[in-house]
Amino acid sequence: MLFETLAHSLRDRVDGEVRFDAGSRAAYSTDASNYRQIPIGVVVPRTPEAAIAAVTVCHENDVPVLSRGGGTGLAGQCCNAAVVLDWSKYCTRVESLDADAGTVIVQPGIALDQLNDQLESTGWMVGPKPSTHVSCTIGGMIGNNSCGSTAQAYGKMADCIRRLEVLTYDGHRMWVQDTTDDEFEQIIAAGGWRADIYRTLRQMRDDYADEIRDRYPDIPRRVSGYNLDQLLPENGFNVARLLVGSESTLVTVLRAEVSLVRVPAAKSLALLGFDDICAAADAVPQVLEHNPAALEGIDHRLVQLEHSQHLAAAALKELPDGTAWLMVQFNGDTEEEADRKATAMIDDLQAVTSHARILDDPDHEKQVWAAREAGLGATAYPPNEPETHEGWEDAAVPPSRLGDYLRDFRRLLDKYDYGTASLYGHFGHGCVHTRIPFDLRTAEGIARYRSFAQEAARLVVSYGGSLSGEHGDGQSKAELLPIMFGEKIITAFETLKAIFDPADRMNPGKIVHPHRLDENLRQGTHYLPIEPAVHFAYADDDHRFSRAAARCVGVGKCRGHESGVMCPSYRATGEEEHSTRGRARLLFEMLEGDVITDGWKSTAVRDALDLCLACKGCRSDCPVNVDMATYKAEFLSHHYRHRLRPPSHYSMGWLPLWARMASTAPTVINVLTHTPGLSGMIKTAGGVDRRRPFPRFAEQRFTDGWRRQPPRRQQAAHRGTVLLWPDTFTNNFDPGIARDAVAVLEAAGFTVQVPDGTLCCGLTWISTGQLNVARRALRRTLHALQPALRAGTPIVVLEPSCAAVFRADLPELMHGNEDAHRLAGQTYTLGELLQKEAPDWHPPHESTVNAVVQPHCHHHAVLKYKADHEVLDKAGVDANVLDAGCCGLAGNFGFERGHYDVSVACAEDKLLPALRKKADDTVVLADGFSCRTQIRDLEPGVRPLHAAQILAAQVRGSITDY
Repeated sequence: MLFETLAHSLRDRVDGEVRFDAGSRAAYSTDASNYRQIPIGVVVPRTPEAAIAAVTVCHENDVPVLSRGGGTGLAGQCCNAAVVLDWSKYCTRVESLDADAGTVIVQPGIALDQLNDQLESTGWMVGPKPSTHVSCTIGGMIGNNSCGSTAQAYGKMADCIRRLEVLTYDGHRMWVQDTTDDEFEQIIAAGGWRADIYRTLRQMRDDYADEIRDRYPDIPRRVSGYNLDQLLPENGFNVARLLVGSESTLVTVLRAEVSLVRVPAAKSLALLGFDDICAAADAVPQVLEHNPAALEGIDHRLVQLEHSQHLAAAALKELPDGTAWLMVQFNGDTEEEADRKATAMIDDLQAVTSHARILDDPDHEKQVWAAREAGLGATAYPPNEPETHEGWEDAAVPPSRLGDYLRDFRRLLDKYDYGTASLYGHFGHGCVHTRIPFDLRTAEGIARYRSFAQEAARLVVSYGGSLSGEHGDGQSKAELLPIMFGEKIITAFETLKAIFDPADRMNPGKIVHPHRLDENLRQGTHYLPIEPAVHFAYADDDHRFSRAAARCVGVGKCRGHESGVMCPSYRATGEEEHSTRGRARLLFEMLEGDVITDGWKSTAVRDALDLCLACKGCRSDCPVNVDMATYKAEFLSHHYRHRLRPPSHYSMGWLPLWARMASTAPTVINVLTHTPGLSGMIKTAGGVDRRRPFPRFAEQRFTDGWRRQPPRRQQAAHRGTVLLWPDTFTNNFDPGIARDAVAVLEAAGFTVQVPDGTLCCGLTWISTGQLNVARRALRRTLHALQPALRAGTPIVVLEPSCAAVFRADLPELMHGNEDAHRLAGQTYTLGELLQKEAPDWHPPHESTVNAVVQPHCHHHAVLKYKADHEVLDKAGVDANVLDAGCCGLAGNFGFERGHYDVSVACAEDKLLPALRKKADDTVVLADGFSCRTQIRDLEPGVRPLHAAQILAAQVRGSITDY
């Protein structure tokens, strides 16, 4: 009853979205940590003033509050049994910018990359850059005192904050900053609640000043505890910086004034190879003498894991000899200056290592940094090894003692049989990242984890270090803070908490009066998820859907807006439950059964998955390869078992059947589907949005024309036989593409065969969760293709989504069927086939053709576009491959009623603006039927082509035809 009253009051008084439903509470139940706490409810304020109203209502009802940024906390600070304020959807404004002074005032929900994009034209940027820069918010960075690799040059977030506008739980609102003695006296003279706070803060400072100076380690990465040192006279009694890193336990941050730094004019990245990670750490003090802008360390274990999982493969080739490496960046006003600094450092370290190189390609530099940022993803699920966890992921020691610390830390890992952990991190600041194979499901394993954490804390303190060097204390480190600071400082922390939050209602249980580090575990001894029988194999997850649903580690890359395909619906809506992470959380909670209690029949899970485009972007872009398209198909198959499905599942889900029927009278069908009034009725009956035009069926299917033509004679078919797969989309809507593909293959020296009969890969049934039907269709296909499969004949598939079914969905849906695995191995795109089997061939061309390319999402995620790009290059096509994300149509998604606006928003994100900027003579290439359809529908003046068409035009010497 209390929560019903609370929800009603919030809805009545808060300008924002108030959600107390099971789905929303499930989506915010955890962060990137080991912990799980179900929130009371979620409030998404539209303005900082709306957040004030929300806190006021919570105060009146005596319920806890948690301010949440990107939700990527590794220590459990972003989950709590509280009302969660999610700032990241609406409170994202840059309120003012002083380009002369290099300062900006922002609302706390703006993501770091978004802010830096807006600042790009000014030449300024925010200094700290955590690896989660695509999704972490400024408010979250303030809460955590974030750092990242650039902190080597620019310091922690606390060093960048000029002022904060904050709100206490009991409603006091004020701007805070550094405070001179005169300003302090003015505040005291004014009286009131602010004077009481400042007077008490100074008294506490004076009481504990000597202890603060004695117990706070003098290292660059002390993030643990509260920043009591910022109140010392030598630090200007800076209340703003005191509050940075307080993890929403003291105040709610409403706005922040941030000091900016200049974007470096030039950078140089040097790589140094060593025999092991400890030797690399030993070299850190000597490297630091050269004042690098960034100094990172990675070990052979991280590289080994990234290589085995095909992460950042191109970057790994750039590493010099060694089994551990330092990445050293230098900034300069010119490239020559930056390179000169790097060369001087390498020369100085000749006696330490001869394995060194300077990267001279900016793309290679980005790849190497991407490899470093992919560390968490690479180490979370090592192949054929236990999963790993946070829990001791960012301790920091003086850089001068890093090598010896790592040797002792390795011995500690071996003592607890955790020796497979990778060691990497911000070595220039002595900060070490690792994920450790803790057993958090058994009493014995959890006891061992507790014992290890206690010993590790004592080890770090013995080196004069900090338990947390970047990610905060939250719950995983807070219980251990007395080891680092002693009881007097802990009392000071409690005093500070009482000054700002005497009722302990701001993110309780974190930093002060903490929960134990082995409480509230997401797994724990109570962990007993449902293990349902499923359709897909989930071979990488021990053949268990529960393991797949728990795969997400919460780093929030799916909440980015910058590059890649993942996650188009989040980019369109800004909703947590429409991110890959949010959907994974709901599936996890569905199997847990205590928040979402109706299992496969859950409407909350169904609604969250409804806006999943099944683009498969997460399969490649997610650091731990969550495959939400597969999970969605699995869920839909169970959700609608023995139940009436949405109309679109019968219309578009059964498209292969309707297309086959339409082939008997395509002209009549086209008239019916494009006649005003009648077309609307058909769309309504089929669950299609009335604003979406129907594609037109071809007058003759490719396969019909193929069978009716006379036998083909080829004199130069010296490369063998290939089978051209007549997918439903190409065959029925764009048969000219298949004819052009035949022309290209024959010109390249292949004999082309086409399967007899009407076959299907089952894509539309898979995407709508009709998996039993899809399996039947695939069995029929495998039977028909047996001769080709037995002969090892390459099978060329022109539609990327269908090729992706054969390469990915088929072996997972029919795991163990050898023909299914053969087909997966023998499936090629046109570009892949030409690159592998005809690498010396290219069509004649007289001039270069300029093109922009929109790769299909499945092409990006499953097939990769490299080979296709290389073939275009050989054919004289100067292809600019867009990094524009999903086109938004995504098969049946963009046709379905209720999806049109999101579909268009996805296209408007990057794709359509890029097409509008292209030159008139630039060709648009899009191999995916969905991509071509979306472009034709939304940009009628653009005629997108398949790569086969441009290659065939080059073969014919008639490029002007297109």
